[in-house]
Amino acid sequence: MSDPFRKSFTATPEHIDEMGHVNNAVWVQWVQDMATAHWDAVAAPEHVRDFVWLVVRHEIDYRGNIAEGETVTGTTWIPDDPRGATSLRRVDFHDPSGKTIVAASTTWAMLDRETQRLARVRPEVIAPFRGEQGT
Repeated sequence: MSDPFRKSFTATPEHIDEMGHVNNAVWVQWVQDMATAHWDAVAAPEHVRDFVWLVVRHEIDYRGNIAEGETVTGTTWIPDDPRGATSLRRVDFHDPSGKTIVAASTTWAMLDRETQRLARVRPEVIAPFRGEQGT
């Protein structure tokens, strides 16, 4: 497993649905925000320049929720080696007590920014996200 990356989110009025908690679409956006922030924080500048990532699959388990004004901490990591042009990313959101309330597994495809074609995820691209177990 790679070193986890963390980011906090606080629910504001525009995040809340008619049930009084964060809308499912917002959780999807926060998953994407986590991945983007992780990429921007860790990737080499030349990789940010040359590649872009697109989601090809989301799998999300909703186990709880938060209301307006409450905060969650997202934790994301890359659990496995990439497969060709794709990489799996895990994102878990924890409430202040540490309970996982939303768990996501997303598959991302890497594209060459210039050609917009799939690009095999090379070891040097994924290594910073794999921690001591880098490939």
